[in-house]
Amino acid sequence: MKDLAVGPSGSDQPVTSTPEVTALLQAWTAGDEGARDRLIPLVYRELHGLAHHYMAGEQSGATLQTTALVNELYVRLVDVRRIGWTGRTHFFAVCAQLMRRVLVDAARSRQAAKRGGHAVHVPMDEHVIPSPEPAVDILALDGALDRLAAFDPRKSRVVELRFFGGLDVAETAAALDVSPQTVLRDWRLAKVWLFRELSHGDSHGA
Repeated sequence: MKDLAVGPSGSDQPVTSTPEVTALLQAWTAGDEGARDRLIPLVYRELHGLAHHYMAGEQSGATLQTTALVNELYVRLVDVRRIGWTGRTHFFAVCAQLMRRVLVDAARSRQAAKRGGHAVHVPMDEHVIPSPEPAVDILALDGALDRLAAFDPRKSRVVELRFFGGLDVAETAAALDVSPQTVLRDWRLAKVWLFRELSHGDSHGA
């Protein structure tokens, strides 16, 4: 994950064993709830690393917020237990969608509570969207991705998988069943499009 600072600090490689994770996911799919409970500790470090990245822009209670984000993700994972897991990449692809939804829901709740107060911002590496700002408004990004998905769903999904899920190019290609070259091309074009959209300062969640 060289393009994104979303993995556990000090490492851009998976910290879990892919065969072990895949075996547990398959057992979970088969109805073994114990497999789910054994899986979560294995992937916790990676999920916590992603959550910490997204909550790093918060000024207070970062540790508690990070833990709360992982816990909420876990709750939502339990709700999708009927999914037919195919492996580690599939798992983190689903986590990407869930992480996006958790962050957006949290941002909307905070915005409503503060009546238009500060939105949740998350760190955005300069290689994702070149911007002078250290963080991107999660609601603005979510809205921009929805607009991108309206005419190019795959490019939107590439950004979701890489940014929210922390997948590398090869993993993203596997998740979308396309070539790594296609992912790189979509990634490059999506960054340009998103940079233009976010530079316009559009309102949250169009």
